[in-house]
Amino acid sequence: MKNGLYFHIPFCRSKCPYCDFYSIKYNEAEAEKYTDLICSEIKKYSGEFDTVYFGGGTPSIISPLFIKRIIDESKSHFEIEDNAEITVECNPSSDLSETFEIYKSAGVNRISIGMQSARNEERFALGRRAGKAEIAAAVNAAKQNGINNISLDIMLGTPKQSLDSLDETFEFIDKMQVTHISAYMLKIEKGTKFFDIKDRLELPDEDEVCEMYLKTIRSLKLLGFNQYEISNFSKPSFESRHNLKYWTLADYLGIGKTAHSLWKGRRFYYDKDMNIISDGIGGTDEERIMLGLRLNQGVDKSLIKADFRTHIKTGLMGENEKNVYLTEKGMLVSNSIISQLV
Repeated sequence: MKNGLYFHIPFCRSKCPYCDFYSIKYNEAEAEKYTDLICSEIKKYSGEFDTVYFGGGTPSIISPLFIKRIIDESKSHFEIEDNAEITVECNPSSDLSETFEIYKSAGVNRISIGMQSARNEERFALGRRAGKAEIAAAVNAAKQNGINNISLDIMLGTPKQSLDSLDETFEFIDKMQVTHISAYMLKIEKGTKFFDIKDRLELPDEDEVCEMYLKTIRSLKLLGFNQYEISNFSKPSFESRHNLKYWTLADYLGIGKTAHSLWKGRRFYYDKDMNIISDGIGGTDEERIMLGLRLNQGVDKSLIKADFRTHIKTGLMGENEKNVYLTEKGMLVSNSIISQLV
């Protein structure tokens, strides 16, 4: 397996109330300077890559010509495979037709759209500006420009959401005919606006959120999506090749503010001032268990020294001849199980 290449684009138009990722307010001049910085940083490394991923922040907020420049610089300096998966995360709050045309010319062949929900009241409660119509327009614009590998993010356990309201989101997913879904449960993190007002948020209770997750698995399966990781579902052969590198401990190089790397056996990351901070050794058996159990296929039994039989008896884990894995109910308490096994 070849390596993955990640670029962090930290700009956003405004901060979403639930988000704790590093981001700064968009400014075109600063975005151009940042592009210059990324392109100069690229020259410090060498490698072969078969995936490239732009995350954020909101990568689509900066000029698509900046994204193209970073891709061109990468292709010039690195060995980028001809059929590399090149993904850009996008926010559908503006018309992306011209953006996608430039992305396509640069080699982008996968788009990840931050949808969260197909219900406008749920999206607006999460601080998102665009409604369902804008999301549909973004999906259609990508397809019209020949980018057909499209992922939508959805969020579970959010304000104004219910088990019944999820149906509208699944109906929309079916109508859009996308290839990939990422489904995350809302977590209230320190340093976010939601944390400051958490006592006033009207959120579904824990049992209902668990039912939402199980309903998501069932509903997406009926729509032809295979769950291959705790939070990720794809049509056959459309798994995120880039994200699989994280869970299988393949090498990946992250460039940009707060970008993390597992590179040649070492973990390191850039801080907010672009200093490189060492983060120890990577690829340990403990990491293989922690990350591998996120995948539906699980991990080789020989990796786990702790007793996992109790979890099999209670239906939280399953096994086959070679591997042990989490069941759907086990995925709901994955952190607890994994902490007991490492």
